[in-house]
Amino acid sequence: MLGRDLGIDLGTANTLVYSKGRGIVLREPSVVAIDSESDTIVAVGKEAWEMIGRTPSRITAIRPLQEGVIADFETTRRMLSYLIKKASSQLPFGRPRVIISVPYGTTQVEKRAVMEAGRQGGAREVFLVEEPLAAAMGAGLAVEEAIGHMVVNIGGGTTEVAVIALGGVVRGTSLRSAGDALNRAIQAYLRKKYRLEVGERTAEIVKIEVGYACDPDPVGQTEVKGIYLPTGLPKAITATAQEIKEAMEEPLNNMVLAVKRIFEQTPPQLASDIIDYGITLTGGGALLHNLDRLLGRETRLPVKVAHDPLECVARGTGHILNYMGTASRVALYRA
Repeated sequence: MLGRDLGIDLGTANTLVYSKGRGIVLREPSVVAIDSESDTIVAVGKEAWEMIGRTPSRITAIRPLQEGVIADFETTRRMLSYLIKKASSQLPFGRPRVIISVPYGTTQVEKRAVMEAGRQGGAREVFLVEEPLAAAMGAGLAVEEAIGHMVVNIGGGTTEVAVIALGGVVRGTSLRSAGDALNRAIQAYLRKKYRLEVGERTAEIVKIEVGYACDPDPVGQTEVKGIYLPTGLPKAITATAQEIKEAMEEPLNNMVLAVKRIFEQTPPQLASDIIDYGITLTGGGALLHNLDRLLGRETRLPVKVAHDPLECVARGTGHILNYMGTASRVALYRA
C-alpha cells in the first residue's frame, strides 16, 4: 500500500490532504461552486471560495460542512471525489485507503455519513480518527504514552478541547464556537456599531489583520468596506484592533470556559502532567494573535502554539498512515 494511502483533514473551513510518502499535497477551502442549470461543479477550493458573494444567479458557492458536520451530503461527496482524484493523479492506479478526521463527539450517524461520502468519493477503505487526537500527533506529542496532554484544536466550525493519553481521548468536549463564530461576531459588531453589512470573507480578513484575543495593538487598524444599511450604498470605515477584540469576546470566553471545564474533569495524575507539559494549540484558530497569552492568563498553565498549527490534523493522519498495521494504540473508527 505504499504511496496509495491518503489522510484527509475534512474541515468546515479548509480541507487538507496528506499523501503517504509525499506529505501534504492539497490545502483548499471547503467550498464548492455548482452551476444549478447543468448540475456541474464549476470550481472547488480557493477558486470557489473567492466566488462567495460574487456569483451570478445560476452559480451557487456552497460550504457543505457546517460546524464540523456534513450539512450537504451530495456536495461533500463531490468535493471528496474531486480532492481524492486530484491527490491521487500522480499515484498508481487503484482506489486509495483513506483516513478522515472528524470532530470529537461526532455521532454514529454523522460518522457513517462521512464514511459513506468517502467511499462514494473514491476511497477503497475509510477509517475515521478524532480531530484532537490527530492534531496532537501532528503537533509531535507522545499520545501513546501514559502521559496526559491537553490539546485545544480550533477549526472553522468547532473548537475541541481534549486530554489525551495512551492513544485515546480521556476527557474532551467539542463546542461550536470557533473561527466561523469569530467571523460572525465581527459581522454583528460592525452591523450594530457602524450599521455596516460586510460579507463572511471580509470579516475573515479583518480577523486576520487586526484580530487579537487580548492585548490588542494600540495603533492597529484596518479599512473595512461594506454596505451602509441606512442608505444601501457602499461605505468604508476604519476599525481598530481594540474594537475587533471587543467584538470577539463572547466566542473567546466560550473557548476559555471549555478549557477550564475539561481541566476540572481531568483525573489528578493527568492534571499533574498537564501542569508540567501545558496546553498545545492547533488548528487555524490558533493563529489568532495572542490567543496563547489569553489562555495562559486565564488558566495559569503554560500554553504553546504548535508548529504550522493549520497542518497538525493532516500531519497526524499521515503519522497514523505510516504506522497502520503495527501495534499502534491510536483509536480509529471503522464501520
